[in-house]
Amino acid sequence: MLRRVDIVGNPNIGVFILATDDIAIVPYNLIDEKAEIIKETLEVDVVKSSISGSNLIGSLAVANSNGIVVSPHVLDREVKQFEELGLNVAAIPSQYTAVGNIVACNDTGAIISPFLSEDAKNIIENALDVDAEAHSISGSDIIGSMVKVTNKGFLISKNATSSEINLARKVFGVEGDIGTVGKGIPLVGACSIANSNGAIVAKGSTGPEMARVEEALGFLDDNF
Repeated sequence: MLRRVDIVGNPNIGVFILATDDIAIVPYNLIDEKAEIIKETLEVDVVKSSISGSNLIGSLAVANSNGIVVSPHVLDREVKQFEELGLNVAAIPSQYTAVGNIVACNDTGAIISPFLSEDAKNIIENALDVDAEAHSISGSDIIGSMVKVTNKGFLISKNATSSEINLARKVFGVEGDIGTVGKGIPLVGACSIANSNGAIVAKGSTGPEMARVEEALGFLDDNF
């Protein structure tokens, strides 16, 4: 299912919400009506939580079906909650706390910011059980904001080069395409949430943008 919905009052849906094929982690203050929309669209269980006591969950963590990598300032109660969900939990050893902004991953691979240390790279690979490759996208190190990837496809910033698109195909093991959301916003990772079942994009997204999202994330063959 593909929907345009005002979830958090601004287009940066992916900054606040983290989704995998199994769960969506949302802020405690997200109203139940919005949580139900996420549950129905992505076909997942919705879990209310925080990262480091913050509601910026999508910025401070990245996850796939195997694990979750979080800010080094994660709270003990948060770690316990994620472990009870069956996730491997690892904190990145870095001054860069916005893990979700600097890593993009699915169950096959990850692209990480070049400035991350080898130790951080190893922790990401072990927690998510994937191989990670360090590379910038469109001249930017905020990889997680530039790419929205699932186990069916990826949407990457309209400014990505052909070599970066090919890199994403190789690393993630799925097809994808460039695009925008929210009437031209290139930060497609920050302004959407998605998994193999569906996607929610910024409410202002146009019809052509929605069509590109649908194709890039591999939903064209689905019966919506």
